[in-house]
This record gives sequence, C-alpha cells and structure tokens, in this order.
Amino acid sequence: MTGIILAGGKNTRMGENKAFIEIDGTKIIERTLEIYREVFDEIILVTNSPLDYLDYDVRIVTDLIRGKSALGGIYTGLFYASCEHAFFAACDMPFLQRDFIEYMAGKIDSNDIVVPNPPDGFQPLHAIYSKRCLPHIRNLINKDKLKIRGFYKKSKTLLITADEIAKFDPEGRMFLNVNSREDLNTI
Repeated sequence: MTGIILAGGKNTRMGENKAFIEIDGTKIIERTLEIYREVFDEIILVTNSPLDYLDYDVRIVTDLIRGKSALGGIYTGLFYASCEHAFFAACDMPFLQRDFIEYMAGKIDSNDIVVPNPPDGFQPLHAIYSKRCLPHIRNLINKDKLKIRGFYKKSKTLLITADEIAKFDPEGRMFLNVNSREDLNTI
C-alpha cells in the first residue's frame, strides 16, 4: 500500500503552511512521515508547492488537474501510486496513529474504499482508496463536483464504525486537523 499525504491546501485561515506547524516540538509533516515510514514502502506527497518540501526524502507530485480541491489531490495520488491501494491523510492531522492505519489496511479485502465513520461523519482525508476509484473520481472532476463522498456509492465501501475507532482513539483526537490558531489552542 502507498501512503499519500495531501498538502495542497491554501492555508488561508492559518496564514502559514499547516504542515510545518509544530506540535510538542515536532512539525506535523515530520510526525506524519515518521508513521508513514514505519508502515509504507512508498510515500507520495501531493502539493502545489513542491519547493517547500525539498528537504524531505519523499516523492513529490503536483496536481494533475489544478483547482480541484482535495478530490483532485486524491486523483493525483492514486494516479501516481504504484500500489493498488493508497492510504490518504491531510498534512494537518497531528495525531495519526500507526495501529489504526494498519487496522484499516487489514480491512481492504475486495473493498475499493475503507473510511472511518465516526458520529460526526465520514473522514475522507483519513481513508484508503483503490485505483479502481480513478474513473469515478475523474467523472466527478469533469463535472466539477468536488465532494469526495460523491464516488463512494459507485465503489465497494467499508465503513469503520465509531466503536472500532474508539478502541484506537479513546480521546477522540485522531481526526483532528489544525486549520486555525484557535485549533492549536485546543490541543
């Protein structure tokens, strides 16, 4: 399985690149890469600011189709992935957990999508997607329908339940993403 980091956001609310925010003295991107290196043989970073990441030993790609939000990043990552399945996470998620990622990977079987479904809704930027999703994603992009969940019904999707998630994340921090200074204050 390929591990893909989506780092294409505009960072408008934060005012700086969220991947480089430090949590407990370590940049979020470095926290993510540490986990990814333990789990994945191939790591891809999707960004439209590749020069920002040259100091990291990671394959960097830019959006194949610009201006298509996170859905375009997922499309790009899957396109470049050498594995059939890829785990995706946003670059601003400081509390990823290796055990949970491995648990999700163990649920692939014949599924096209494995996505956590906590009570507050799907976590599409902490999910596994198959290359079989590429045509469905491209169809949405062509129609400029950029909601990630838009292709879930056309794919064999496994939802990870709140009970399963709670075993790995009793504090409820795993899906937290840092979008603003206020978010940093809650950590």
